[in-house]
Amino acid sequence: MKQEIAYGDFEKVDIRVGRILSVEDFPKARKKAYKLLIDFGSEIGIKRSSAQIVDNYSKEDLVNKLILAVVNFPPKQIANFISEVLVIGVEDKNGYVSLLCVDREVELGKRVF
Repeated sequence: MKQEIAYGDFEKVDIRVGRILSVEDFPKARKKAYKLLIDFGSEIGIKRSSAQIVDNYSKEDLVNKLILAVVNFPPKQIANFISEVLVIGVEDKNGYVSLLCVDREVELGKRVF
């Protein structure tokens, strides 16, 4: 377990619900990845992300999926692509990423608390 933090520290991390609009292959990435276009609603808008989730998800599996992402990290350049948000997940028993998803329809951009 990591060092204990105060609730105020958790509040600094802005995790929001987004809907994946489109998925593209990302052949220039060092590790297998997709380029994602994600809608976070009117307040945040549409953002891009690179995600190493190729082993668990087809492109078709991902379109329209409600996912969780950190939206207040600075943009990060990955090869020739700027990733604007960090899609979050956990490692499965095979060492691949399993996305943290929302299992019901909710308003896009809602904050995790």
